[in-house]
Amino acid sequence: MTPIPVATDASTAFDRLWPRLAVAFAGLFGAMGTAGAALAAHGGGDRSLIMVASAIAFVHAPALLALGLAAKGRLPAPAIPAAFWTVGVLLFSGDLGSRSVLADRLFINAAPTGGSLLILGWLSLVVLAFIPIRRA
Repeated sequence: MTPIPVATDASTAFDRLWPRLAVAFAGLFGAMGTAGAALAAHGGGDRSLIMVASAIAFVHAPALLALGLAAKGRLPAPAIPAAFWTVGVLLFSGDLGSRSVLADRLFINAAPTGGSLLILGWLSLVVLAFIPIRRA
């Protein structure tokens, strides 16, 4: 029986976990985008807010999927944009969805904070593209 590899430190554990989280959130955001589009098409809440929230989730789902599946060895720190995008979508789309369905926001400035994090995620990807990767 082959033993299960155990991470020797927190960094190794994180390096193994974040790609799975990125793929999982890509699936969640794809589902959120689909559900939001269906809700907007069939009634319920403010259609324009739901469509924007849905579009943001849809746009970032494949980006997270790509980072989670292919970024190892191609970017020096792909977890950085993945984290920005994940938290950004949760705040931005979550706030718009909350406003539409619950008639209340998540918290003051949740959507602008989420939008700013989404932008920072894309800009971090630009910076990471030009940082050389250290080979062991």
